[in-house]
Amino acid sequence: MELSLQAQVSARHLSWLENGRAEPSRAMVLRLAQYLEVPLRDRNTLLASAGFAPLYPERGFAAPNMAHLRQSVQRLLDAHEPWPSLAVNRHWNLVAHNRMVPLLLKGVAPELLAPPINMLRLSLHPQGLAPQVLNLPAWRGQVLTRLQRQALHSGDPVLGALLNELSALPGPRLQGSANDGAQDHGLLADIAVPLSLASPYGPLNFVTTVTVFGAPHDVTLSELAVETLLPADPASAETLRRLQADGG
Repeated sequence: MELSLQAQVSARHLSWLENGRAEPSRAMVLRLAQYLEVPLRDRNTLLASAGFAPLYPERGFAAPNMAHLRQSVQRLLDAHEPWPSLAVNRHWNLVAHNRMVPLLLKGVAPELLAPPINMLRLSLHPQGLAPQVLNLPAWRGQVLTRLQRQALHSGDPVLGALLNELSALPGPRLQGSANDGAQDHGLLADIAVPLSLASPYGPLNFVTTVTVFGAPHDVTLSELAVETLLPADPASAETLRRLQADGG
């Protein structure tokens, strides 16, 4: 009943659509998908299942016709300096970053920096940033919980495989299984996540935020996420300002 009211569709017609007694129009598919907040990739799948052509284009981030988007994303990341900021795709592979990010990756094994760089793998791997993460139990739990939720909601086999891989990495465990280590954090892991690093420049304490683009009309853009590491204390902020001034 709630969906029929929100989408302005009669409950009877909605019932007929659900049990197959009526075929949805293209407009109806899009209307219901909008009110159900279905991701653009899945909206294309729904349209195809109903016999209609996909509506939302999907272009690789490196495609020539995405140059304007890449420039816009890069300007956004650069504007966050001296705070480290990066953009990742739906599989958490790095697609862009500002000049501060490489400064935090010194000492990481070269094989983890070979494209495509997966930022979740890099942060939890024992040859990545994990030895530097001072709050590794909490960080690991938050990362796995967020990834588990994304893999479950999307049904993406790549995310499922990544979850299994990262859960099997050596590291501290919280109570519960490796995959549900931080369920008590709820949606906090998608809004602001604390991260403390024992970096080569001294302790750095961050609050990491993940943001997405609003009202996108392109599958690639809708799945792009920007992660910014904001300093959690004046000492961390001063260290980052000094690094920017010294050029790393």
